[in-house]
Amino acid sequence: MQPALYVSHGSPMLAIEPGPSGPALDALGATLRARRPRAVLVVSAHWIYSTLAVSTRERQQAWHDFGGFPRELYALRYDAPGAPWLAQRVKTLVESAHVAGAGFVAADEERPLDHGAWMPLRHFFPDADVPVVQLALNPYLSPAVQIEIGRALAPLRDEGVLVMGSGSFTHNLQEIFGGERGQRPAQHGPRTEPYVDAFRDWMLAALETAVAGGDTSLIADYRAQAPFARRAHPTDEHLLPFFVALGAALGPAAGMPTAAPLAVSRAARDVTYGVLAMDTFVFEGMGAASQAATVA
Repeated sequence: MQPALYVSHGSPMLAIEPGPSGPALDALGATLRARRPRAVLVVSAHWIYSTLAVSTRERQQAWHDFGGFPRELYALRYDAPGAPWLAQRVKTLVESAHVAGAGFVAADEERPLDHGAWMPLRHFFPDADVPVVQLALNPYLSPAVQIEIGRALAPLRDEGVLVMGSGSFTHNLQEIFGGERGQRPAQHGPRTEPYVDAFRDWMLAALETAVAGGDTSLIADYRAQAPFARRAHPTDEHLLPFFVALGAALGPAAGMPTAAPLAVSRAARDVTYGVLAMDTFVFEGMGAASQAATVA
C-alpha cells in the first residue's frame, strides 16, 4: 500500500532556494522511490474548477503558472508520463461514490502540471519517470465533502498509486506582499508570526482526534473553530487538499483488508516568509487507529 501525502509546496522560490524544506522533501522522496509507486495522483490548490476534472494527457509538462520570479525558474521542466488508465480509474471511483457535489468528473486532455504538482514531484521523483495524473479541486465543496472525495480515492493506494494533496498549511499572501513599502519578509528568516503556530497547533490536535477515532467533525469545522483560521487562510483552497489526503488516509467506512493501522508523521515543518507553514504530512496505513494517536 502506498502512503497518502499532504505537501505544503510553498512559494515557487522553493525550487531554487529550498531552505530547510528542500532536504526534508528530498529525504521523503528517497523513501517514496523505494516504495516504487505505479503512479501519482495529485490534487493541487492551483487547479481549481467549478466541478471535478481529471487530466488525461499521455505526456505531462510543467506549467509555469506564476509571474515575477527569477528567469531560472521558468527553465525548469517536468515531463513525466501521464496515465490515462489512472484518470479513468479516478473518474470511476469518484462518480461511483455518489459524493454530494462531486457526482461528475470531466476529462481534460490539455491541462499541464501546475507548480503545486511539479515542484514537490521534482523532490520526490527527480527523473520524472513515474506517471502523474491531476484531479481538479472544487473549492466550493466543504472540507467534509473533500474528505469524502478522499475516501472514494482510497482504494488507489492499495493499487500502488500515491495519493498526494498539495497546498499550504497556512497561506496568507497579503502578509507577504502587503508589508510596509512593499518589502517582503525574508523567505527563510527566523521570525514566525504567533498566529501561525496557534493555528497549526490546533490543527494538529484536531488531526490527532480524527486519526484516533475517525471522527472528522472537529477538523472539518476548522474555519469556525480553529484560532486565527481566517487569517491563516483568507480563502481555503490551499488547505482543502489536506482534507482529500485525510480522506484517502482514513479510507472507506469498512476499511481496506490489507491496511495496517493509520499512522501520521510530518516530513517538513518549517515556516517561510514568517507566515507560510510548510507542514508536510505522511499518512501510512489506513483507517482510524485503535488508541489515542499522536502526529510525530
